[in-house]
Amino acid sequence: MHIYDQTGQFANRKRVIGAIILFTALLLLGRLFMLQIVDPSYKAFARNNYLRHVTDYPARGLVYDRNGALLVYNEVHYDLMVIPGQVGEIDTLLFCSLLGIDPAVFESRLLQARRHSRFRASVFERQISKNTFAAFQEKLFRFPGFFVQPRTLRKYTHPIATHTFGYVGEAGPNIIQNDPYYRMGDYIGISGLERVYEKELRGVKGRRIYMVDVLNRNIGSFQDGRYDTLAIAGKDLYTTLDAELQIYGEKLMQNKRGSIVAIEPATGEILALVSSPSFDPGLLVGRQRTRNYRMLQNDTLKPLFNRALMAQYPPGSVFKLISTLIALEDGVITPEQRYGCSGIYHTSGISIRCRSHPSPVDAITGIQHSCNTYSSILFQNSINQARFDNIQQAFNHWRDHVISFGLGRHFSSDLSFELPGLVATSDYYDRIYGPRGWRSQTILSLGIGQGELGVTPLQLANMTAAIANRGHYYTPHIVKAKGTPDNKNKQFALVNNINIQETHFETIAHAMHRVVEAGTGRFSRITDISMAGKTGTVQNPHGENHSVFVAFAPVDDPQIAISVIVENAGYGSVWAAPIASLMIEKYLTNEVNRTWFEQRVLDASFLTANP
Repeated sequence: MHIYDQTGQFANRKRVIGAIILFTALLLLGRLFMLQIVDPSYKAFARNNYLRHVTDYPARGLVYDRNGALLVYNEVHYDLMVIPGQVGEIDTLLFCSLLGIDPAVFESRLLQARRHSRFRASVFERQISKNTFAAFQEKLFRFPGFFVQPRTLRKYTHPIATHTFGYVGEAGPNIIQNDPYYRMGDYIGISGLERVYEKELRGVKGRRIYMVDVLNRNIGSFQDGRYDTLAIAGKDLYTTLDAELQIYGEKLMQNKRGSIVAIEPATGEILALVSSPSFDPGLLVGRQRTRNYRMLQNDTLKPLFNRALMAQYPPGSVFKLISTLIALEDGVITPEQRYGCSGIYHTSGISIRCRSHPSPVDAITGIQHSCNTYSSILFQNSINQARFDNIQQAFNHWRDHVISFGLGRHFSSDLSFELPGLVATSDYYDRIYGPRGWRSQTILSLGIGQGELGVTPLQLANMTAAIANRGHYYTPHIVKAKGTPDNKNKQFALVNNINIQETHFETIAHAMHRVVEAGTGRFSRITDISMAGKTGTVQNPHGENHSVFVAFAPVDDPQIAISVIVENAGYGSVWAAPIASLMIEKYLTNEVNRTWFEQRVLDASFLTANP
């Protein structure tokens, strides 16, 4: 009996021990199942210990001028990447000294990378220079979890057209969330052509998978590169800009506020787009971009502000070209009909002064001498036409003509951040004066380009191109071809017609030619080049008036139309007209012979005037 009990006791112990072993085995198998099948983190950690996934960033597309000159290209820099799950004990002081950062910065960035992902690479240090990369690369094996990835940054052949090119920056959280192409640390076009043509310029990212040893050294492609994909470079852009003309325009506008916009009338291609003051586009490239942007943002001269597209001015006397065309089209005057000018125009208690000039004047001499009296009479006659039931109808008819020149609206072009300008509506005046409370005299200042009118320099240049073409224009644009020079940008080939007879445009073109030959713009006449122009002096309540001039040349075969605005510089004939004529001479002859005339412009400075 005693022997039986002992044997039974041993049998029970065997069952207990067996159960414990079985339970332990099941527990281990379950844990192994969880790690390898259900929870992918173990698998990811194991793979990331010997595999490195490297994004192969494509070269961003290059940018050329209309003659094939390279304007924007790429230069290799390096990003230091980190996989937090692979980072072990390292010599933090050595690491920080090689990169020139504080240990606190190291800890902060590593923590941020862990929050992003322990197993996916993220950027630890951006845009390392070649010298820093060379020193760091020698000791990289001492820092497991870190590796270097090549990237490209923008470089510029000339420090010009900054606002046109725009700049590239890191994609923000909203962009990453809404576009699966972008990941943390990727770059994207922020402004200018870089932004508008981002999809063409960025290319397609590739991927390479490498095996690394315990010292974090590359030992070859994973499975002979079976899972690698090649990066596809971005498409090149062939712009409409003439680099030499752009350089010259920026030179002329040094120490001045304002803009120059030059257009080829036959195509709408922008030859030069100058905004001044400007800055070197290289300031917004690389590790110092944020600091430099803040510096530029705080600059009282506002160099970040693109005056060519975003500044809005009353057009002043150059608007008389449009108001005269409308009056001729509506038949309220004939080209030969003349009005006397005593130096001041009185109507219903309103007085508008005019400069001294021969009198009486007709359509041609009225523009030649920029007669305010003549333009005021034309505007009143246009609004007071008996065929309209009320002033709202008359004004809306007049406004429709103005809008057809591209004023008061966006061009839907490839130019970013373009303002639409302002052409007030009849509803606007109804709200201020009541439907029966306003007449032609109430809004008389519109006839001489003041009042509730606002135009951008781009719109003025386009208006001039429309006159040069005798009644039509092409949407102004900055990119001529994408990918190859032969792949033309056809989206801007549509003709925009203006509902005014060609014969009236001929009259205005002749009048503009007289402005340069024997009128307010005669001091900017170019020998052997027939130029048509119109001066303007825009009232500025904050200081000196703005100097304005629009022109095209040659008169009978227009190859360039241009607008120039110099803020706080006074009369249009004194500063804007000389700059425009120098630009035209440079473009049509490839040289400037009037060196004394040129030097006068170069020496002028208006930056001390009130903005």
